[in-house]
Amino acid sequence: MQIAVTFKKIDSSDTLKNYVDDKINRLDKYLDNPAEANVVLSVEKFRHIAEVTIAGDGFKVKGTEETDNMYSAIDIVMDKLEKQVKKNKERFKKRRAAARAGSERDKLNALDNAGLSEPNEPKVIKAEQIEVIPMDIEEAIMQMELINNSFLVFRNVRTEKVNVLYRRKDDNYGLIEATA
Repeated sequence: MQIAVTFKKIDSSDTLKNYVDDKINRLDKYLDNPAEANVVLSVEKFRHIAEVTIAGDGFKVKGTEETDNMYSAIDIVMDKLEKQVKKNKERFKKRRAAARAGSERDKLNALDNAGLSEPNEPKVIKAEQIEVIPMDIEEAIMQMELINNSFLVFRNVRTEKVNVLYRRKDDNYGLIEATA
C-alpha cells in the first residue's frame, strides 16, 4: 500500500510514521488491489487529530478522530476504517454476485411483474457529534442569523430541554422541543 503521512503543527516523527504504516498495512488483507492511503496528523491546542483517507478497489473511505493522545487517535480511526473497508468489500461481493446472476434491471422487472418491489433502506450518510449549548430562544435565533446552517441544536435555559431551531422555506424559523 502506498502511504503518505503529513504532519501539521507537529514535529515529524519516524516512530509515529512507522506506527501509522504498521496500522494501515494491516488493512492490506482486505484489499485485493494496491491502494493509496493519505494520513494527516495534526495538533490543535490539546487535541490530537488523525485523518486517514484510503482509496482502492473501487471505493474510498475516510475517517477522522481527535483525542488527547495521537496514538489513541490513530488506533480509533483505524478501527473505524477497518469496519468501513469490511463493509465496502461485502457490498462489492454482493454486487458481483448480482451481476453474475443477471442484471439488476432484469431483477427489478421480475419483481415489478410479480407485484413486489425491493425496499429502499435509508442509510446514515454522515454522523457527527455536536455540542449542545445552553441559550434562550432569542439568542438561538441570533446565532442562526450568524451561521449558515439550516438548523441549530441547543439546550433551552428556561426548560433545560434540548431544542432544535430550524430555518423554514419561508425564511422564518421553526422550533422543535424535546419532551421527557
